[in-house]
Amino acid sequence: MRTAAREPCIRVPGATGKDLFTVLNALILVIQIASSVALIVLILLHAGRGGGLSDMFGGGSLGGSMAGSTVVERNLDRITVAIAVVFAFSTVLLALRLQ
Repeated sequence: MRTAAREPCIRVPGATGKDLFTVLNALILVIQIASSVALIVLILLHAGRGGGLSDMFGGGSLGGSMAGSTVVERNLDRITVAIAVVFAFSTVLLALRLQ
C-alpha cells in the first residue's frame, strides 16, 4: 500500500519550499499595498462635513437631506468596508507569516 506523502499539490521545477514561502509573502504584500491605496482613495471620496473630495465628482451638489442616502453613497460605503476587511485580513496574515 502506498502512503500519502506530504508534498505540495503544485510542483514548480527547481523551486524549494522556501522559494514558495517567499512568493506567497510577496503576493500578500502586494495585496496589502493595493488595498491600502484603495482604502485611502475610497475614504477621501466620502463626503464629510465640508464635502471632501466627493465635491469634485458632483457629491456636494446634493441637498442636506439627501446627502448620504443615495445609491452611490451606499455602494461607496459597502466597497470601503469590503476593502477594509481585505486590508485587516492581509495585515494579520502578513504578521503571522513574518514571525
